[in-house]
Amino acid sequence: MRTVEHAVIFETITIDPPWDTIYRRLGYRRKTTVLSKRDRDTIDRAIDMACTLIHLKGAARRIAVDQRDESRVILEGGTVFAGSRLAALLRDCDEVLLMGATTGNDILDAVAADTEGENLSRAVVLDAAASEMVDAALDWIMVYYINLLRREGKLLLKRRYSAGYGDFELENQHAFFDLLELRRLGVSINDKFILAPEKSVTAVTGIVRGGNRE
Repeated sequence: MRTVEHAVIFETITIDPPWDTIYRRLGYRRKTTVLSKRDRDTIDRAIDMACTLIHLKGAARRIAVDQRDESRVILEGGTVFAGSRLAALLRDCDEVLLMGATTGNDILDAVAADTEGENLSRAVVLDAAASEMVDAALDWIMVYYINLLRREGKLLLKRRYSAGYGDFELENQHAFFDLLELRRLGVSINDKFILAPEKSVTAVTGIVRGGNRE
């Protein structure tokens, strides 16, 4: 088991836009929904614009599991994550991987400007692209650690879990914020445990020795 004393910071995460998931978030299927060429080109231009405004950064940290039972997981250092579903997910894990990512503020400023300027259709596309790309940044971090852990004979679970889902309370977001040192990414947190910039996300998954990944 191991605990990394400080978060690993990814100053730049470069990914291709996940076109299909962006279209799905907009309510379309990119290859099958019937759209006019004009409408499709308009959406694609907005996604391309979003890519120039999204500046993905991320953070990750491995922490050993100290104790666990059916309702909570206690990490080395004393952080307690309460939640039966999360505890079930991590039941065979000796370590966890915490991760976080953010788009930065430029894309959000563009969404606000388009909304105020009544270009609502483009604002919706920009917002969808930001949501999907920040989530894809977590995928990128997971792939990075999958490759790293393979050399240690370990595996990363396929699933990840975020604060605010199921019985894993949103207040756990503060532990993510502190342990991942998200201030270094330009992220802040308020007294309601909401991260800013708005398109900032965190999650936890488990690390196991060999065997099967869930």
